[in-house]
Amino acid sequence: MATPRILVVDDEPTVREVVAHYLTRDGYEVRELHRGDLIDEAVAQFQPDLVVLDIMLPGASGLDFLRRSGPDRVPVILLTARVEESDRVLGLELGADDYVTKPFSPRELVARVRTVLRRTQPNAATTGTADALQFDGLHIDLRAREVLADGRPVALTAKEFDLLAFFAQAPRQVFSRAQLLHHVWDSSPDFQDPATVTVHVRRLRNKIEANPEQARWITTVWGVGYRFEP
Repeated sequence: MATPRILVVDDEPTVREVVAHYLTRDGYEVRELHRGDLIDEAVAQFQPDLVVLDIMLPGASGLDFLRRSGPDRVPVILLTARVEESDRVLGLELGADDYVTKPFSPRELVARVRTVLRRTQPNAATTGTADALQFDGLHIDLRAREVLADGRPVALTAKEFDLLAFFAQAPRQVFSRAQLLHHVWDSSPDFQDPATVTVHVRRLRNKIEANPEQARWITTVWGVGYRFEP
């Protein structure tokens, strides 16, 4: 298997050095970058499997990269010193797969990188499940990581697909946001804002539901969480 490639984009040399050191020690091939306006070129040349991306960058912000990129872009973990929930939510709304708030534990970041890559690599395990899940109007191909809603292809980010697949493999079971953080993000409310789940559910509904305001597939169980209706 090829060594996963990670692009680390941050304007602080110390941050880049620490992150690159821990990722390299964990067996990844790492390239560093310090400007936001050079990301597209670096992605095209280096072809990373994941980008660790600061929000505040010279040249262009990390959010600008997310805005320019479509749903098929490389997975992104945001590094941000911003603590306001609105900033984190905006990054998730734009398609980031995860975020880590500065100051952070390098070992936690490496764990999150490992988790995102495990979920986004083409050979992600599907042991014990069917290769595809078929419902009335919704088709989920677990191996190809493709979704059809009423016959039309639906472009999902890696984390959106993970969340939908998790729901669909446990129909009508109610999950709290804490449970979803644990199972889909390998995290908990102690380390990650439960609003992450809310944002991803909303994005999923906007993509797979005929009427997101009256959800057919992913319904809200008030005061508890969400469930998938087969």
